[in-house]
Amino acid sequence: MVRKTLLSGSFGLAAVATTLLSGCSGTEAAKAAGAEPAAVTVGVVKIGKRDLGRTLTVSSELVPFQEIDVFAKEAGYVQKLYVDYGSRVKTGQLMAVLEIPELEAQLRQDDAAIKNARDMVTHSEHELARSEAQHKVDQLEFDRLDGVAKTKPGLVAQQEVDDAEGKALGSEAQVEAAKATLEASESQLAAAQSKREHDQALFDYSKITAPFDGVVTQRYANYGTLMQAGTGSSTQVLPLVRLSQENLFRLVIPVPESYVRFIHIGDQVSVRVPALSRDFPGRVTRFSVDVKEDTRTMHTEVDVPNPDSTLMPGLYAEATLTLDRKDDALAVPLQAIDKSDDGAVVMIVSPAGKIVQRKVSLGVQTDTDAEALDGVSEGDELVVSDRAGLRPGEAVTVHMVQLVEYQGQKASGE
Repeated sequence: MVRKTLLSGSFGLAAVATTLLSGCSGTEAAKAAGAEPAAVTVGVVKIGKRDLGRTLTVSSELVPFQEIDVFAKEAGYVQKLYVDYGSRVKTGQLMAVLEIPELEAQLRQDDAAIKNARDMVTHSEHELARSEAQHKVDQLEFDRLDGVAKTKPGLVAQQEVDDAEGKALGSEAQVEAAKATLEASESQLAAAQSKREHDQALFDYSKITAPFDGVVTQRYANYGTLMQAGTGSSTQVLPLVRLSQENLFRLVIPVPESYVRFIHIGDQVSVRVPALSRDFPGRVTRFSVDVKEDTRTMHTEVDVPNPDSTLMPGLYAEATLTLDRKDDALAVPLQAIDKSDDGAVVMIVSPAGKIVQRKVSLGVQTDTDAEALDGVSEGDELVVSDRAGLRPGEAVTVHMVQLVEYQGQKASGE
């Protein structure tokens, strides 16, 4: 339901509090008797300035800003359960622990594989050190023999030099092979550690934590319940709990297309919750920027903070949006305005006590008043009583009246 209402002001549309006019029949009777006709008494108010605003009230239902079902990432049995209906949790707080025997066994296997890979790395390091030492000896022997053969030809047989060179080259190849074996062992260790990290990450999902601050509104599991992995497509998979964000709510309201142009991000909204008899501040935070063809409305969302946890999901609320507002406007009661094809006119009483008719241009309009853009001035005496028998230039007697606020039912909008 959508309603248009008036922002608070000093007064509103009212009934005139006193008898205002003497009938024209009295004037005719006075003329027939030969007496001077008595001046007609009219009820007037002085035109003043005040704040005017037009609002739109839309009914909707409070929903949490975020509400999700918390599933298990890996299948397992509920070993520990720390939450229940109404439990309030913080981001990262532990809600349940699952028992996953398969992953526990896999982690032990991973640890054994890592130990074996580390032993292989150690062995390869030792082999490399031995190969490097042997190559050093062979290279030194070759260098000595080769040096003697060059400085003292014929002292050392060339066969001995060639054999020494062959041993040096062979040990150098063994060093390179040992290096390759070490790199392979290190790669195997890195792969084993990576697999251990992967399995550990899966096992960490056995600890189900809260993704945001909220309250548990539903609990689906008990101790010992077998939780299926929520990544599957099976319709039988049940969540652990349903979690609702508690410190922030949202109102989804359909704004009629005739009011779409007045909606802006950041607009202040007054949210009335009848069940709590309280008003809460809200703010327009997002809207769809399009009008639905079937309803001719625009999807608009209002965020409502709930720091003291007073609001609850599902409560009925009324959001009042300010469509347009003019502060310190020259306000004219609607009951004093006559509208025709030529525009809007009002009647005022001049300082000489005569009726003057003025055309006025209207700005912001509420259910009771309108802003006068021209035609009248602040302090003018505006006729608010019956104007059917009045004519411009007619002398009248003024009677100041009080307009009291109308407390009737709010008008329904579109």
